[in-house]
Amino acid sequence: QVQLVESGGGLVQPGGSLRLSCAASGSIFSINAMGWYRQAPGKQRESVARITSGGSTNYADSVKGRFTISRDNAKNMVYLQMNSLKPEDTAVYYCNADIRVRVGGQIRGVWGQGTQVTVSS
Repeated sequence: QVQLVESGGGLVQPGGSLRLSCAASGSIFSINAMGWYRQAPGKQRESVARITSGGSTNYADSVKGRFTISRDNAKNMVYLQMNSLKPEDTAVYYCNADIRVRVGGQIRGVWGQGTQVTVSS
């Protein structure tokens, strides 16, 4: 019924910037919280940034001051602006959203397919 599609990942040098985008589509009634997660090889998936429907944000300590999450409710999109990237930011980044679907009115946790971000010189 609903899906998330991510874009913007790639290879960047340390100190560089990337902007990740995530578009939600399908039979959407409304979207509550949205967020970005990441997982490096051999490590657990961790929350990077979250944003509520009202615009309140939370960040992992490791990215605070460098990453900015934002959303466009009219377009059902969420973004992650990543600045001053470090090699330790290398991971697969996943978009997540809590979506109330039109059919049935249930809230579903939806994940994107993941996009690779590699920070290396």
